[in-house]
This record gives sequence, C-alpha cells and structure tokens, in this order.
Amino acid sequence: MTNFFDLLLQDTITMMAIMDPLGVSAIMLSLLSEGTDKKEVSKIALKSTTTIIIAFFVVLVSGNFLLKLFGIEIDSLKVMGGIVLLLMAIKMVNGLAESKNQTKEERVEAKNQEEFSIIPLAIPIIFGPGIFATIVILRNQSDGFYSLSAFVLAYLVVAFSIYLALKNSVYIRKYLGITGSKIISRLMGLIVGAIAVQFIVSGLSVLIKEYV
Repeated sequence: MTNFFDLLLQDTITMMAIMDPLGVSAIMLSLLSEGTDKKEVSKIALKSTTTIIIAFFVVLVSGNFLLKLFGIEIDSLKVMGGIVLLLMAIKMVNGLAESKNQTKEERVEAKNQEEFSIIPLAIPIIFGPGIFATIVILRNQSDGFYSLSAFVLAYLVVAFSIYLALKNSVYIRKYLGITGSKIISRLMGLIVGAIAVQFIVSGLSVLIKEYV
C-alpha cells in the first residue's frame, strides 16, 4: 500500500508540473472577454476538464496501439517526449509559456469562439504533446494493477485541480498576482526540465545499448 501512495504522489507531481493548472488558468483569462460572468467561467472549466479526461483515457487505451502501428519503440518516444518537455520547461523558466505560442490574431479569434473551452483551451493548451508523450511513457512503466490504478487516480487528481484552477481563475489572479503566478510557473518549469532529462537519459541508455 505504501508503494501505491508513493506512485500516486510521484505521478501526480509529474503531471501537475507538466499541465501547470495555475498557468492554464491565466491563459484562460487572457482568452476570455472581460464581460464573461462566473457562471460561464464554471461551464468552461467543466467542459475543458471533461475534455482532457476523455482525451486521457483515449491515449491510455490507444497509446500502445499507435506505437505499434507506426513501429515506434517506447524508448524512442522517451527521448522525443523528453525533448518536447525540455523545450516546454525552458519556456516556462524563461516566462514564455503564458502565450503558448499563440499570435495576437489567434487570441482574438479564440475570444469569438463559443466552444473554445474544447479547442484551443483543452486541446492543445492543457492537453498538449508533452502530456500526451508522458501518459504513454508512464502507462508503459505501470506494471500491474496497483501502479496503473495509481497512475489513473493521479491524473484524475490533476484534472480536478485544473478544474478548480479554471473555475477560480479570477480569484487566483487576484490573490497571487502576476508575479506570484510567474514564480510558480518557473518553479514548475524546473521540475518539468528535470523530468525531461530523466526521460531522455533513460531512453538513450537503452537505445545506445541496443544499437551500438
């Protein structure tokens, strides 16, 4: 049972750092018009959270199938996923993750979309390539019922924290301020960077032994 809670805590911290609930709540506020009321914000939060939960189970079930379909080894995905996470981490540490590579025109367009809670907020802003690769990697590292259960529960905990962050985004910005949010985002960036290096080293070590 101790091992279960250790895995739960480890997977929760990993995915929490990558998905960055406080960061995505700030992005949501930048996409919303100033006249959006609390009720609408709650609807957006619920719809976005539901979307990323569905996306998680789709990737959880079909991730290995996609790897086999394209002939991709899990260690190759570790290296590539690690690189993606490392680039994300660098942006987070440098304070560039807030924009999520959106142009001004895309921001204006997003504000005019009634269903932007699904695209682009849920996918790809919250559920992007970084978390996609992480889910596939962690799924393959889960050997047994307890480890898989801890992994699924960890994601649901993270998804719930994202829901709370989105729903209360106005209050979070009010109490933390811009500076506080950026500090937390940079700290999360350091954790994501460390996770990325672990993925890269783990994948490369196996690939080198296999091909060299």
